[in-house]
Amino acid sequence: QVQLVESGGGLVQFGGSLRLSCVGSGNIGSLTGMGWYRQAPGKSRELVAFVSNDGRITYSDSMKGRCTVSRDTGRNALYLQLGQVEPEDTAVYYCSGQTKGSRFDVPSTWAYAYWGQGTQVTVSS
Repeated sequence: QVQLVESGGGLVQFGGSLRLSCVGSGNIGSLTGMGWYRQAPGKSRELVAFVSNDGRITYSDSMKGRCTVSRDTGRNALYLQLGQVEPEDTAVYYCSGQTKGSRFDVPSTWAYAYWGQGTQVTVSS
């Protein structure tokens, strides 16, 4: 089992920045990578950024250039620096640990991944 706890969400103004943190515990070694996802009201959950165990990083097209993901394996932590935020970035942001049974970019497999409880990010215009 893996437990993931996010923090750092809140209210941010249009064009501002925010840093999200995720700390994992448990069988972190069973993960194939960690990533950030988000779900806006009325929309499906979507990938924001993913870091594989070998360090490869994938960003969604919508967030590329406006966010930076980093992973501290020694602390079992994952971070997401958001910048130039827009109202469309308002969502619940989730930290995820992908497993051998899931693919970070295949939503139908996400039931086999681990998820945190999410942290709300609200961008005011």
